[in-house]
Amino acid sequence: MTDTQQTCCTEIPSLSEERLTRLASLFRLLGDEGRLQLVMACLDGPQPVCCLSEIAGMSQPLTSHHLRGLREARILKSSRKGKQMLYELDDHHIRHVVLDLANHVLEDE
Repeated sequence: MTDTQQTCCTEIPSLSEERLTRLASLFRLLGDEGRLQLVMACLDGPQPVCCLSEIAGMSQPLTSHHLRGLREARILKSSRKGKQMLYELDDHHIRHVVLDLANHVLEDE
C-alpha cells in the first residue's frame, strides 16, 4: 500500500495540551488562502518556487516566506535540484487533510 492509499485514521488520539497547541497551529497555517494554495499546488508532486509563486500570485520573497513556515511545520518538505528548490507534501497525512476538506466543501454544490 502506498502513502496515498492509506485509509483515514478512525481512532481519536489523546493529545497533550502541547500537541493540541501544535495541531491548532497547523490549522492556522492552512487557514491562510495563500499558504493553502501553495500546499494544494504541491498535491501532484514537487514544484519549484517560481511556479508556486505564479500559481499563488505572490512575489517570490513572500512565497519563500510562506514556504519556510510550511516547511518548519512539516506540512511541506524541500529538496534541491540543481539551483532550484522544489517543495512537496511532507507526508500522506497532509494530502488526506487537504483533499478531505476540499471534498467536504464541494458537498454543498
